[in-house]
Amino acid sequence: MKRFPSIKKNSDFQIVYRTGKSYANRQLVVYVKRRKDKKKLIGISVSKKVGNSVIRHRITRLIREIFKLNQDILEEGLDIIVVARSAAKGSKYKVIESAFLHLCRQHNILRKSE
Repeated sequence: MKRFPSIKKNSDFQIVYRTGKSYANRQLVVYVKRRKDKKKLIGISVSKKVGNSVIRHRITRLIREIFKLNQDILEEGLDIIVVARSAAKGSKYKVIESAFLHLCRQHNILRKSE
């Protein structure tokens, strides 16, 4: 099974936080930084303020699935960090997906349709 392309190290998160650009809406905050290579990596951060571990892991799984299903429409060479806000706690899949795609449009990282 292929590994999920994710950002794991705290130092990598800090680089994106410091040098990347961020946009936010009610459910999510998305930080984006360009990479030199063609990889697309995602980091997911869900604070304890959002809820207990069951809720945090559910939101993490939803964001990971949204990224996996929509990564073909994202540009190449990006480090993306998604931070869940407490409003995402009770949200359905479609609400979080539309929030993620809305922020991707704001960052202008969606591929242009040919």
